[in-house]
Amino acid sequence: MQDPNDIYDVDPQVAAEVETRSAGGLGPVLVHALRGFMDAGSAGQLAVEHLTEELPATRLATFDVDQLIDYRSRRPIMTFDSSTWSDYDEPELVVDVIHDAAGVPFLLLHGLEPDVQWERFASAVRQIVERFDVPLTIGLHGIPMGIPHTRPLSVTAHATRPELISDHKSWFGTVQVPASASALLELRLGQSGHDAMGFAVHVPHYLAQSSFPQASITALENLQRVTGLDLQLASLTQAANETVLEIERQVNGSEEVAAVVHALEEQYDAFTHNLGRTGLLAESAQLPTADELGEEFERFLAQQTGDGPGL
Repeated sequence: MQDPNDIYDVDPQVAAEVETRSAGGLGPVLVHALRGFMDAGSAGQLAVEHLTEELPATRLATFDVDQLIDYRSRRPIMTFDSSTWSDYDEPELVVDVIHDAAGVPFLLLHGLEPDVQWERFASAVRQIVERFDVPLTIGLHGIPMGIPHTRPLSVTAHATRPELISDHKSWFGTVQVPASASALLELRLGQSGHDAMGFAVHVPHYLAQSSFPQASITALENLQRVTGLDLQLASLTQAANETVLEIERQVNGSEEVAAVVHALEEQYDAFTHNLGRTGLLAESAQLPTADELGEEFERFLAQQTGDGPGL
């Protein structure tokens, strides 16, 4: 493997500030949410936008995306204005220092998931973890599930040590899924003796392709609970309330859709009642499939002319 130091640069002044605080045994936690893998409801992306827009942020580290991104598989957006190229949406992969409402700093790794050199990337992040005495790394994203939007969102918690998630129930048995750079990072950090964990928010199938702020709130609430950070969720709460109202308007406009949601509610309630015995997915064949849900909602949405969030 090539030297991980050669794929990122650290701002020395910002680094010195973080290291000064870390020297007193107060190393910052590291939160990560990368774009490019599964993120139902844009749970991780909306969380990043909230943190970087609502809280003070300073750039600590910048990764060399020319070495990590395949531009032909994910072409960046350029703007053509009449007769000239006027703008280029530069891809980025960075670590910011964010300060919560109480002024407590933490690190936020965000941007595009690397297409290549995952092991080198994971080693580079481990260097950052060790340099700044990061005590805990936490990942956030959303996954689609056969659940209704009318029930509290749950999460699948995972960690390098079971003690880190002892207060969370397991929703899955043993499964094999496509890998992600974030998942590999958690695995490698654990193998190196560092604590790492993550929260995968369960997002209703039919909202997986839409922005669903409630999923981000659930992710950030779990982050707050673990770290004690104050992440000022009020603005996200307002957006979530507006989204739910629009979803309800669309659901109430179709008897077929309302029936599907009601069936999900009944089945979800029955499964969660017996959660300690098996788990939501143990008898998933009884739930409407993603295709069945999609067909119902697509049929309804095809009749709509408004600009709602789209179920």
